[in-house]
Amino acid sequence: MYPIILLSVFGVLTLFLGFSKSKNILLPSTLLFLALALGSNFIDWGKGPFLYFDDMLRVDNLTLAFNGIVLLSAFMIVAISGGFQDNADSEPAEYYGLMLFSLVGAIMMIGFDHLIMLFIGVEILSVAMYVLTGSNKRNLRSNEAALKYLLMGAFATGFMLFGMTLLYGATGSFNLVDIQGFASNMPAASQSYIFYAGLLLLLIGMLFKVSAAPFHFWTPDVYEGAPTIFTTFMSTVVKTAGFAALFRLLNHTFAIYGFWWIVIAAIAVLTLLVGNIGATSQNSFKRMLAYSGISHAGYLLIALTALSKPTQNAIIFYSLAYSLSTISAFGVLMLVSKEKSIEGQPNERYEAFNGLAKQNPLLAFVLAVSMLSLAGIPLTAGFWGKFFIFTSAAERGIIWITVIAVLMSTIGIYYYFRVIISSYFKEGDTVRIRVAPFYQIILVLATFLTILFGLAPGIFEKLI
Repeated sequence: MYPIILLSVFGVLTLFLGFSKSKNILLPSTLLFLALALGSNFIDWGKGPFLYFDDMLRVDNLTLAFNGIVLLSAFMIVAISGGFQDNADSEPAEYYGLMLFSLVGAIMMIGFDHLIMLFIGVEILSVAMYVLTGSNKRNLRSNEAALKYLLMGAFATGFMLFGMTLLYGATGSFNLVDIQGFASNMPAASQSYIFYAGLLLLLIGMLFKVSAAPFHFWTPDVYEGAPTIFTTFMSTVVKTAGFAALFRLLNHTFAIYGFWWIVIAAIAVLTLLVGNIGATSQNSFKRMLAYSGISHAGYLLIALTALSKPTQNAIIFYSLAYSLSTISAFGVLMLVSKEKSIEGQPNERYEAFNGLAKQNPLLAFVLAVSMLSLAGIPLTAGFWGKFFIFTSAAERGIIWITVIAVLMSTIGIYYYFRVIISSYFKEGDTVRIRVAPFYQIILVLATFLTILFGLAPGIFEKLI
């Protein structure tokens, strides 16, 4: 509850700070705001659950854990944004303000206990992301990405709203507790059909937000066209909030697990196939990360398919591991693509990383660790994230989907190792890439946490 109030106030304050003569104050002030929101998030740790806004928002340890991930991710992303000082046409006050407001929507999605609260959260988050995607107004790719995202997002919202309407028609309530009670004591067949249809349509709208196949078509173009800093935000904060909302929704409809688990399982397999096979054919590192995000959505869907007691911790751990690795990868990409730009445009192809180990050994190491973690190689957080998810699926008895996921992971090794090979084993130019000290600290911190949770995952379990 505290982060929602603080972020709303801080968002408005950030817009007013935009009228100051110097833009230099915006970056440190936004980081301070995010740090305060992150600190306030854990005031209620272990005290809940609490219900707010007429029982529409639930605050418990699950909510606070996911909130912590999105706020930490946002802090790191803002820290490597550099205050947008390199672009004279940028409006950092508006960008930071929208990012803070979008976090309010993400927190509402994470803690919703009422479908109307879910819708409000999705819309606050989505509208902010539509604007940020098209923020580079002089870039046609950014304009195209924003238009695609807006149009397809509007269709997804329509499905979601229609699903909520049918659920209300079947149950007479938008409250998750009432929906859970209805699912546990399913009445007449006619009402159950309406309930099933409503749940499926609601799932379609939510699966679009997390880039699950076959609702993923917007992802590569939007990730590639949006400014990289906002792509990073989209691939971490939005995805984490989306899966937190999906987990809460499916957990309350567990009584009809036999109905929806096969739907989620089929979508998980399709998402793994599309994401991993699509990533192998990409020549753009940024576009590869888009398909990588799709594949990781597939792994998280496996956790939802195997919904059980360990699933909650598995999803939280995986979301944190994925966010840390993705921020590191995009952070290195922003530096390298800018330094090796072609005709004023960032060079986001694999060739841009040739010889990176000689140009900046630290960046090469950060990139290598992030790729190893995303690939699920041992001694990284990504390995344990996949291990916990595969274990939960095996305990549920869904061995076949675990086998498919392991096979897809082996395909992932190919495209993740391509950039490592380019960095360490291919010759590039001799221009050294300079990194600002604070930027360097953030990348080192993300890498340190990736290795720490890879060596001692039990530390994280004790924290939650």
